[in-house]
Amino acid sequence: MNYKTTALLPLGWLYGMVVTLRNKFFDMGILKSRSFSIPVIGVGNITVGGTGKTPHIEYLIRLLQTKHSVAVLSRGYKRKTKGFVLADDNTTMEDIGDEPYQMHRKFPDISVAVDEKRCDGVARLSAEEKSDVILLDDSYQHRYIKPGLNILLIDSNRMINDDCMLPAGRLREPSKNIDRADMIIVTKCPKEMRPIDYRVLEKNAGVLPFQQLFFTTLEYGELRAMKGHADTPTPMLSDTNVLLLTGIASPRQMMEDVKPMCRTCTPMIFGDHHAFTKEDIRKISDRFNTMPEPRIIVTTEKDETRLLQADGMTEDIQKVTFVLPIQVRFLGDKEKTFNKIITDYVRKDSRNS
Repeated sequence: MNYKTTALLPLGWLYGMVVTLRNKFFDMGILKSRSFSIPVIGVGNITVGGTGKTPHIEYLIRLLQTKHSVAVLSRGYKRKTKGFVLADDNTTMEDIGDEPYQMHRKFPDISVAVDEKRCDGVARLSAEEKSDVILLDDSYQHRYIKPGLNILLIDSNRMINDDCMLPAGRLREPSKNIDRADMIIVTKCPKEMRPIDYRVLEKNAGVLPFQQLFFTTLEYGELRAMKGHADTPTPMLSDTNVLLLTGIASPRQMMEDVKPMCRTCTPMIFGDHHAFTKEDIRKISDRFNTMPEPRIIVTTEKDETRLLQADGMTEDIQKVTFVLPIQVRFLGDKEKTFNKIITDYVRKDSRNS
């Protein structure tokens, strides 16, 4: 699919020149990339919009946390604090941002921190938290750190071969810069793919000979009540009319997936990282009340954290709102290969640190 806005192409070319110059400064050593003795795994993308970073980082947490002390470091997008913040029992979403807050709540035994100066953040997590491995969230363009493993995510629905630079397209930097990645994961793939589908995606990803290529799809967990309402009976999706409430970058896949699961699916879409207001909650309630019964609201884990903070989010609305968790599943027979690369790297570098 073509995402170009032709009128903005000159601005895209200008932006591309600036990004290319910056990358050359790093390549030439004028700007410095710092390596660390502790294992550091970067997870990022080369486009704007959702490629599934959070569920892939959560996959890495689950893979590593039983044998290693895991830390996640993010810049904390849209947080209301500055500097280094390490999440604890008193941390709020405003302190660290919605996605770090989600991971902190889901994985209370790992360290979750934010710092706009991520070199400082890695140094503090290594020294103060004694972390064995640090997962860098949205780090592909943050070249002041050189991860030991660099994982690049590409959305299968928005391949980069026919895209162009912001603001005309969705590329954060030229597509040839995928050469910094050690591993490339094509995300949000169809659950069933033919051999030719793999070949087409591999060609469109532009994978280089030294890079490992993987494919993942999204899978949904068990529908659950919102936090604080565990005693609310969970309905069967197939029996209900669903108001699908999302504030994520790429809701289309979820809409397509949920539609066959329920009687009817009415989408209500907000922007990525949307801070829900009292007026938003009123509109959600009004839309919900026009739907036929039986009816429920279904949302994402990321949206749950922001909805619970919203002014006007009453108990009555919370009790009819349910969360549909997502996880990633590797396609083909390469999940063991991926896991081995990750665990071998962490074990080897942990011994050397």
